[in-house]
Amino acid sequence: MTAVPRSHKNTTVLCLTAVVLLGQLLSAFVPGLTMLVIVVQVGFVFLHGAQRYGRRAIGVFVVGGLVISNALENLSIQTGFPFGHYHYTGDGKIFQVPWFIGPAYLATGYLAWIVATVLLDDVRRNSSWLTTIGTPVVAAFAMTAWDLAMDPGFSTIEHHWVWENGGGFFGVPLGNFLGWTFTVYLFMQVFALYVRSRGPLPTAQPESTTASDLQGVLLYAATTISFFTDFLTRRHTTVTDAAGVTWRTADIYESSVLLTVYGMCFIALLALLRIAQRRTPSATPVPAESAAESAAVGQPESAVPGVRS
Repeated sequence: MTAVPRSHKNTTVLCLTAVVLLGQLLSAFVPGLTMLVIVVQVGFVFLHGAQRYGRRAIGVFVVGGLVISNALENLSIQTGFPFGHYHYTGDGKIFQVPWFIGPAYLATGYLAWIVATVLLDDVRRNSSWLTTIGTPVVAAFAMTAWDLAMDPGFSTIEHHWVWENGGGFFGVPLGNFLGWTFTVYLFMQVFALYVRSRGPLPTAQPESTTASDLQGVLLYAATTISFFTDFLTRRHTTVTDAAGVTWRTADIYESSVLLTVYGMCFIALLALLRIAQRRTPSATPVPAESAAESAAVGQPESAVPGVRS
């Protein structure tokens, strides 16, 4: 079988990045397009991840994300751990969880992972334990920043899922966000441990790495588009959660934008600045002898060591 040239793989991933960016923009205005965008994003995860970590490694990410997220979501629906007591509405479920929830974890979770590798460091074979544990932690928080802006709209307003006892954050309980951080950290830690043990060796290709990082960070930032369009275009009314508390949708949309700007947008900005910083040539260090000679120039003879006045 003829191997696909690397340049063709790069072009394919670049084109898919552009398609996802366009889909993120259009899904904010075209009802029903969000599910298709999620599917395309999973394709991006496979292609981008296989090119960056290898097919087996990204397979671990995909399988771990799907299995762990579905298992903990179903566990929480039954017991309240780790997210709290809730249930999903609608059909098309895997056990008690809609089929698209797992792909959504993968789609946004992988982007959060890329952001974390930029902010801290990428996990490669024999990476330090600080990187191996720290990068999944950072990624879990970057992922939860998305849920923080997304959950009140999708649950309290759209009723895609219902928090049975309500919650202080526009009908969503604190435990939900703690559960998100825990769940995402868990499957990303599994991935990090696999990559540290059997993943690719560190690479010395800064241009390729920068392009790969930019694709992930830009798509992470593009995930925020819908929050701005909802705030600008949605009809303002009131909604009542399962606990009987009434909320103004205008407040929910505005809070989502605030959280997006100072959450996801800030995280993406930090990552972009980090990429730019890596690409900026650092000042050439001055040898110690040259520094000493430069310091001596212009000084009076009495100030130069070894010279008597």
